[in-house]
Amino acid sequence: MIKTKKSLPIIENVVVIDATSDGQAVGKTDQGIVFIKYAVPGDIVDVEITRKKNKFKEGRIVSIHHYSDKRVDPVCKHFGVCGGCKWQNMDYASQLFYKQKQVSDALTRLIKIELPAINEIIPSKKVYHYRNKLEFTFSNKKWLTQEQVDDKTIAFDELNRNALGFHIPGMFDKILDIDECHLQEEPSNAIRNEFKKYALDNNLTFFDLREQIGLLRNVIIRSTSTNEWMVIVSFHYDDKVEIPKLLNHLSRTFPQISSLNYVINSKRNDTISDLEIINYKGNDSIYEHMEGLKFKISPKSFYQTNSEQAYELYKVTRAFADIKSTDVIYDLYTGTGTIANFVAHLAKKVVGIEYIPAAIEDAKINSQLNKITNTSFYAGDMKDVLNNDFINQNGTPDLIITDPPRAGMHEDVTKKIIEIAPARIVYVSCNPATQARDLQLMDEKYKVIKIQPVDMFPQTHHVENVVLLEKR
Repeated sequence: MIKTKKSLPIIENVVVIDATSDGQAVGKTDQGIVFIKYAVPGDIVDVEITRKKNKFKEGRIVSIHHYSDKRVDPVCKHFGVCGGCKWQNMDYASQLFYKQKQVSDALTRLIKIELPAINEIIPSKKVYHYRNKLEFTFSNKKWLTQEQVDDKTIAFDELNRNALGFHIPGMFDKILDIDECHLQEEPSNAIRNEFKKYALDNNLTFFDLREQIGLLRNVIIRSTSTNEWMVIVSFHYDDKVEIPKLLNHLSRTFPQISSLNYVINSKRNDTISDLEIINYKGNDSIYEHMEGLKFKISPKSFYQTNSEQAYELYKVTRAFADIKSTDVIYDLYTGTGTIANFVAHLAKKVVGIEYIPAAIEDAKINSQLNKITNTSFYAGDMKDVLNNDFINQNGTPDLIITDPPRAGMHEDVTKKIIEIAPARIVYVSCNPATQARDLQLMDEKYKVIKIQPVDMFPQTHHVENVVLLEKR
């Protein structure tokens, strides 16, 4: 071990042996395990230790002695600073391997239950330009790269610090100015860059999160597979002059924007779910199509951010469910009712439950759009809604489909599902670790029959997993 000028220790010749579920790499040393950002399994590196814990260390690469054969050149110029695509320097086949391993480790190491063989992960056909939604933040606190900091020709007190881009991980008020993002198709980059150019040319103020001043806060860009585009702009206050000028310029420059909206957000946080969205020009919604069905996407709607791969995920869910025409189905955490409406034609009845009332209204509209008459949707906290009165009213389900958030299901919900005792459960998860915890709780009454990982987010460590359970 040697010391740097700042007295941070460096461990030399660290062999990188694995990748973790949070996107870091694992290095093995004679001093124990070290977690390393942006390393690739197979690398041999020198690591500067930035944090020490009892059982492990964390660090960053200072030099590479041997490059892994899994390494590829990152496509994005912002890689390593943005933090959004942590595995972009790893070839896609290896990304799939470690996502499959993440599912396997969660289900075999975190819990002890009987499991079938895990199916091979379903890859995404698109590994770039697959997202249908991106959110960018305005800030007058642009993050400076190390190259900019080291550049002695830059006068920092004269530097324009306005930025439009992504949050730096761990820095709530620092924004990385993005020139090009490879996650969404054009004109996403063109729209964002024109926003920034217009704002700078017209001296519009970028938001200061600490001081709570400035006009421009956020912009959300959404798209569909049918090439509809929605833009939602968040302003800090209602400027009757500058807001119309900006939105009119955007509308003239990008006629393909079919839904242009804005919101006034004077709160201290960026959430807009509780605020009025104003439709400035065009339609108030855009529409996604899937297997002959039409789904409304309003500014506040949740929809899977990889549209094409969402179809694959839902096909797996439907196949696992093995739905009979006499089945009553409960779709828990239904969102805007996408899964519920996708499977409704096969069942007697589908009942969807979701926490967000606006999403439930969209779910009802989606049923109406598609002339689906055997669905019903309810808004409320899952652990409160799913009670005996609700079951008496809607019927005992033969099948439960559940697709909870990353935190998994509340323990009370898990217990209630066991009490309800449907014949089958299909559990869709974006977090195999919390899914494993819930499977352990249900193991006494339910046996895991099938497991299917699905890659929804190439270049990242995130993975979806679908599990079929049958009552013992």
